[in-house]
Amino acid sequence: MSEALHLTYEGRTAILTLDNPPANTWTPESLGELEQIVQELNRNPGVIALVITSASEKFFSAGADLKRFDNLIPEEARPFAEAFGKAFEALSDFKGLSIAAINGYAMGGGLEVALACDLRVAEERAIMALPEAAVGLLPCAGGTQNLTLLVGEAWAKRMILCGEKVGAEKALAIGLVEEVVGSGESLDRAKALASNAGKQSPDALKACKKLVQMGRSGFSRDALPSEREMFLELFNGKNQQEGVRAFLEKRKPEWTYE
Repeated sequence: MSEALHLTYEGRTAILTLDNPPANTWTPESLGELEQIVQELNRNPGVIALVITSASEKFFSAGADLKRFDNLIPEEARPFAEAFGKAFEALSDFKGLSIAAINGYAMGGGLEVALACDLRVAEERAIMALPEAAVGLLPCAGGTQNLTLLVGEAWAKRMILCGEKVGAEKALAIGLVEEVVGSGESLDRAKALASNAGKQSPDALKACKKLVQMGRSGFSRDALPSEREMFLELFNGKNQQEGVRAFLEKRKPEWTYE
């Protein structure tokens, strides 16, 4: 295990703690490790549930470190996009119940990892957003599909196209999260839900999850590779570089309209 991810067990529940300060950003290495962890849990018959939480008091996860996207061409960005896709698709396909305990900011890839889980519990101070378009990028790890599945097309467009951030109560109202709890309570609530899953037949739970996800209307797994390819195409244009540099330089971007 790396220092960025910590895996522990409580009964039949695996608890994965994000711990890459200051903002729990993802790297290709930690994404690859997440994929491996999920695969290992799938091979462990004693694990029924997975809870993802954060060691930070402020951030659940801020997503990707934009410094890694500065001055790249598409092929240089491809390993990052593919790592995001493989990790979060593996999480979506986890055999048991997965729950995100969102205690703070969940931005970009930090929200996408929560979207890849089966359930989301948010603390009242949590803030969620997919702000990639504001820096010349797009959600490439299932965000466009999973968010739309949960909140509908209109709210997905508000969050992705308008860059709208939502707090916990609004997230609950639109179906982005299933429950809101007080500060510091998300992990305990997620573990309680995981414990409930542990009371079910593991074979029935696994089969039921597959059937529920087979019935997803409007969700297209075929669109997921397109997310990554369109993400990479952005690196051919001027606006991706301008967006990342403006963010790093703490200024407003000057977009090119062609």
